[in-house]
Amino acid sequence: MVENKQLAILFPGQGSQEPGMGKDLAEYWSDAMDLWKLGEKISGYPLREIFWDGNAEDMAQTRYLQPAMTVVNLSLWMFIQKKQAPSPLFMAGHSLGEFSALCASKVLNIEETLKLVSLRGRLMAEADPEGKGKMAAILKLKQEIVEELVQEVHQETGQIILVANYNTPAQFVVSGTIDAVDLVVKKVKKQKGRAVVLPVSGAFHSPMMEEAAQELATFMAKLEWSAPRVPIYFNATGQKEIDPAKIKQIMSRQMTSSVYWIQIIQAIFSDGGNHFVEIGPKGVLSRMVGQILAEDKDKIEVKSVATLEDTKYEF
Repeated sequence: MVENKQLAILFPGQGSQEPGMGKDLAEYWSDAMDLWKLGEKISGYPLREIFWDGNAEDMAQTRYLQPAMTVVNLSLWMFIQKKQAPSPLFMAGHSLGEFSALCASKVLNIEETLKLVSLRGRLMAEADPEGKGKMAAILKLKQEIVEELVQEVHQETGQIILVANYNTPAQFVVSGTIDAVDLVVKKVKKQKGRAVVLPVSGAFHSPMMEEAAQELATFMAKLEWSAPRVPIYFNATGQKEIDPAKIKQIMSRQMTSSVYWIQIIQAIFSDGGNHFVEIGPKGVLSRMVGQILAEDKDKIEVKSVATLEDTKYEF
């Protein structure tokens, strides 16, 4: 049992979707159902039909997933707040989940957030119409080896390739051109690691998203950015920021920057965070926290709040 709990809230992103997500809460609480309807109105997509009655292929589509995941995260967060749970001292979101953190911390309002993620989802879905980019998860290799392999491939090919996600000490994601990613995958197998090609529509979190990122940044510039009520730790830096002008600048490069998730969790823990609660479906981030802070597992508590039943958790 962790004493003197200091609460950190985490929001998941793409890859945490699952059939029926958010349905139980929406049918129980009308405000959650209203949020789904708002998400549908803003995105222009039948999100409830896709995620409550649809198939896995449709649910994986970026343009649908981004507004839907944000609706689920925020409806759970709003319901927990209604129950007067303790206020967190730290907040973060993984990739897409970062926009839920912005909204939960009152940097942006709900309508602005849903407009932003709907646009982001469309831009990312359309960013690589010729299919030039690719992503692959790299497992069972240390960070320095993965970075060395990526650097080798970049030097050999001259093509775009980078570590796009630092997820856990044994899980990384590379992003770049098809040829470069394929060559990294071959080198990983020679090193006795494991590589899994991801079913995504482009090389996310890489310079290949530059055009889409610029369009998103143009939209961001029109929004009113407020100081966060809870400090947010950002993907592109791995550190916290509370200045709204700097936050907007950081977010303008989020689509092209790596996700420094290992560094975020380590920074929160270093700053005193020891009670990590993931708000959103599937519990992917909760497992990541346990792996990142494995050496300090006796000093932390990790919980996933993914369903209506989970909201009974005593914070």
